[in-house]
Amino acid sequence: MKYILPLFVSFLLFADKLLIPMDIAQTDHLKAYGVAYFALENGINTEWLLNFRGGSFMMDYNVVVEKKCALEGVLWEILPAPGVLNIYRIIEDNNMETIFLEKAPKIVVYIPENFEPWDDAVTLALEYAEIPYDQVWDDDVLSGTLENYDWLHLHHEDFTGQYGKFYTSYRNADWYKEEVRMNQEMAARLGFSKVSHMKLAVAIAVKAYIAKGGFIFSMCSACDTYDIGLAAYSTDICAKIYDGDHYDANARSKLDYTQCLAFENFDVILDPTVYEHSTIDTRIESAARGPKTYFSLFDFSAKFDPVPCMLVQNHTSLVKEFLGQCSGFRRTTVKNSVVILAEVSSSETVKYIHGDYEKGTFTYLAGHDPEDFQHFVNDPPTDLREYKNSPGYRLILNNILFPAARKKELKT
Repeated sequence: MKYILPLFVSFLLFADKLLIPMDIAQTDHLKAYGVAYFALENGINTEWLLNFRGGSFMMDYNVVVEKKCALEGVLWEILPAPGVLNIYRIIEDNNMETIFLEKAPKIVVYIPENFEPWDDAVTLALEYAEIPYDQVWDDDVLSGTLENYDWLHLHHEDFTGQYGKFYTSYRNADWYKEEVRMNQEMAARLGFSKVSHMKLAVAIAVKAYIAKGGFIFSMCSACDTYDIGLAAYSTDICAKIYDGDHYDANARSKLDYTQCLAFENFDVILDPTVYEHSTIDTRIESAARGPKTYFSLFDFSAKFDPVPCMLVQNHTSLVKEFLGQCSGFRRTTVKNSVVILAEVSSSETVKYIHGDYEKGTFTYLAGHDPEDFQHFVNDPPTDLREYKNSPGYRLILNNILFPAARKKELKT
């Protein structure tokens, strides 16, 4: 055994590494995640250096990866063995850690076939970073397709069957009519009498996927409506304009918070004309604070809490606030078992959370688009070429690489 360390050091003396720094020096943070994913796809040993220069990536030197960096405009450095050893020493002596990434996770996005570019920030991030993904919808989920994937993003769907509660403002809009038609046809084809029943079945299937070891990441209304739908499994919270009959007058008392992943003790908004699902969301308060507000990322121990540490890797601890159908989570409704990753200081708004469910995990980021404070329906998609160093979009991409970590690293 006494020869192992000298042999390891001897190997390092002849092995250069490629470092992709992720601090403010990086020219394109978002493309850098794509390069890391590319390296994993090509079987190149890759390490995520938590808290070292903004969560940098280091991998075995490879000329193809170097060319990829150059083509994508990503800053890289070539490190000889002494430089690599110095980084390991720095990591050992500070609140930093080396996480080995094992494989490129298979990614799938729950999103309708007719989605528009303004629909989803995650697909924008994936496409900009050139990270491959597949799409699934209700029929795919209910047929068991999810078991073929490591990571699932939930499109900002309304899992309560109320079509985002857009009725008052958009009931005459063509896109709204199309959404209603598409969902009703899908429900009928799958044998459900109501869209809300179909969405509940999908939510339960997703929960089973997590329980078996799946990773999910949700934004916007897919965060709160998912848990609301689960809590309302034994009652009807949909008004007649949504499903043809009246909601249960006793619906509030029938909510079962034990079914929820992240939230509890919330009340549902039953009035169909009110653009709000429940008391989980802090949209009104968030909007009142305005676009100059920032939320703060929490600081975690890289060595003892690697999972939340991975999820908050960034080149800044402050991120611009952004709104959505669900803009923030009311602190009093977040379960004690959930890890808070970010908050708006001195407020009731929790912005970013993570938790475990049996063998898998869930992560929720409130808001719609990290680079558009108040994104409206039919607004043009965000051009990420203008936001290549976006700390908000980095949070999305942290989640995409999270499942790549060696499994022992994921046990907290």
